[in-house]
Order: sequence, then structure tokens, then C-alpha cells
Amino acid sequence: QVQLVESGGGLVQAGGSLRLSCAASGIPFSTYAMGWYRQAPGKEREWVAGITGGGSTDYDDSAKGRFTISRDNARNTVDLQMNILKPEDTAVYYCNARRIFADLASMRRMETGYWGQGIQVIVSS
Repeated sequence: QVQLVESGGGLVQAGGSLRLSCAASGIPFSTYAMGWYRQAPGKEREWVAGITGGGSTDYDDSAKGRFTISRDNARNTVDLQMNILKPEDTAVYYCNARRIFADLASMRRMETGYWGQGIQVIVSS
């Protein structure tokens, strides 16, 4: 059974930082691309960042320069370090794992694979 469990969300003031973590089980982790998506109230879910099994990364323009995605294949975890947070970063953040359509370009435009339950991030102004 595949499980993706997010942690590290919460409430933070604008300009602050949070680190999200996703622990994966039930998959050969190192062979899966991992991603973070988010869904703000009243909006569709959107891609934030992705990392391939080989460690290549890509970011949505809204995250570039502020967010860093990383993975630890020994611990089966993927993290999202979020700095200089803005109120518009407020959303439920979802961890994603995929083996099909696992290139970064596909991760940008296609939602597939396994999902975590989501974790709330609230950035106050």
C-alpha cells in the first residue's frame, strides 16, 4: 500500500519560512519522481516544484528563488523548504509521487500518480 504523509505545515507570518516534508512508503522511492502541488481556497490545484529520481529539479515561477525541493532516498523523504513566504502562498500543499510521466515537463502540466492527504500552510500578512 502506497502512503505519502506530509508534515511541517502551519501558520507563519509573511516573510517567514516553513519546511514541508513528505514521507513515502510502499514504493521504490528512488525510482519515483516527486513533486509538490498546492491548492488555494477557490482555486484549482497547481504545481509548485518537482524533483526527478536523479535529482533534477524545477519550480513554478512563483516558487523560484524562494522554495527549494530536495529528496533523501535513504530516508524516503522529499522536502520543500519555503522561504520569504507570502500571503498568496496560503494553500493546502500536496505531495505527489509518480513513475509514469515522471519528467519535469509532465509534472508541470499533468496530475497523476499517488497523492498525500495534504497539509495546510497559512501565511498571514
